[in-house]
Amino acid sequence: MGKDRSVRSKFWEFFQGLGKTFMLPVALLAFMGLMLGIGSSFTSSSTIETIPFLGNSVLQTIFSFLSTIGGFAFTYLPVLFAMAIPLGLVRYEKGVAAFSGFVGFVIMHLSINFYLTETNQLAEADKLREAGQGMVMGIQTLEMGVLGGIIVGIIVYLLHNRFYDIQLPNSFAFFGGARFVPIITAFTLAIVGIVLPMIWPIFAMAITGIGNTIQKAGVFGPFLFGAGERLLLPFGLHHILVAMIRFTEAGGTQIVDGQTISGALNIFYAQLQSGAPISPSATAFLSQGKMPTFMFGLPAVALAIYHTARPENRKKIKGLLISGFIATFVTGITEPIEFLFLFIAPVLYGIHVILTGLGFMVMALLGVVIGNTDGGILDFLIFGVLQGMDTKWYLVLVVGVIWFAIYYIVFRYAILKFNLKTPGREEIAEDVSTKEVAYKKNGKYDVERILAALGGKENLDSLDNCVTRLRIVVDDMNKVNQEELKSCGALGVVVLDEHNVQVIIGTQVAAVKTELEKMI
Repeated sequence: MGKDRSVRSKFWEFFQGLGKTFMLPVALLAFMGLMLGIGSSFTSSSTIETIPFLGNSVLQTIFSFLSTIGGFAFTYLPVLFAMAIPLGLVRYEKGVAAFSGFVGFVIMHLSINFYLTETNQLAEADKLREAGQGMVMGIQTLEMGVLGGIIVGIIVYLLHNRFYDIQLPNSFAFFGGARFVPIITAFTLAIVGIVLPMIWPIFAMAITGIGNTIQKAGVFGPFLFGAGERLLLPFGLHHILVAMIRFTEAGGTQIVDGQTISGALNIFYAQLQSGAPISPSATAFLSQGKMPTFMFGLPAVALAIYHTARPENRKKIKGLLISGFIATFVTGITEPIEFLFLFIAPVLYGIHVILTGLGFMVMALLGVVIGNTDGGILDFLIFGVLQGMDTKWYLVLVVGVIWFAIYYIVFRYAILKFNLKTPGREEIAEDVSTKEVAYKKNGKYDVERILAALGGKENLDSLDNCVTRLRIVVDDMNKVNQEELKSCGALGVVVLDEHNVQVIIGTQVAAVKTELEKMI
């Protein structure tokens, strides 16, 4: 039984970490996407016709430059994943792990190219698409997209954990330790590159099958995606579903400017960069689906919580709710509001899941075409309003008002009807320690108290973070004091099993993690 628990714990730890590593390249992609969106919107002929002075040659050069630079992350996303996954998963010698990811990625594709050449399967330049091949960093190879980078990243992570501290005989000691990791990576990925062309059709069929299932679901495809993402969020596994839809064939495949592009977000960026019409089937899984909930629904939840709080407690929770509103409305980070009611009223969270899925479905049915990743006001302005009326951005406002009303009415009714103890309704809300008040005023967390509530540094086996939460592996879950963590400002605590726990902090989680690392 102990062995089963160990395997289960390792499963949770690995997939928590894997989902978290996706955030590093995706965050860069989101920022580059904003640059691409600004550059493309101000170089379009329709924008120049509306605002003639933007046609100035100097301005056009600047906007074209932004568009070119913004395409970087989209072009090199697979290698970014190959480097980010081992960087995020390993605990020691992280720089070596990232370096090895790059080495492994290039060598794998060189090896694939060698196999295709030797077996006379290398396609002609004008038939790459039909053969499932493409150019990766100047190498003609299999068109694997981000999945190729993920495969490399996971293999490098496993090799690194096994060999980063290896001791070789004295004659070869120079190649031992961390230096051995890129060496064994090169050797292993060379073999993988020979094997992959033989088995890749199986992977391709599986991914295509998932994509076909979603596409055949028609208007319910976006619903299933949106609801599924929210359903997986409490466990921190939503990043994996999102990455599959955004970057693989599961999110669709289209030909853009003569190139075969797979993944909803990849397709959107390629069309944005080339000036091609934006595909509604791609944006159906992107920012537009989040906007009714992120920009209108969750702010309505915050308002309902505020209005149903005890009058004497409203001033105390106002800062918490305002910061949550700003996070979701501007950046699309929703946990600061969602975790205010997730554990108190799971049924309300279930309604939230369904409404989020419906938001995706309604936007798709209305033919809105607003892409990117976050679903906040920046995406709405840059990829909606600035791209012209063809995006149908105005429909977001119409649907948003409806979503605001639904969320507010449902949540206000449920909180009052069932006397839910949302922030500000607790009878002990005023019983706050002096220490807690101090850190809230200073905008800082009492990290010593948080560490003590986790059972002390001796109880921590692994510490990491994603966008809003600490991801921790502990030796003894009984030493974790959940109530104390919440009194220290945690929005929620998710216990996955007897060793894996997540502490939802919010947007300041990186600073908390850094301070914890200094202490341990």
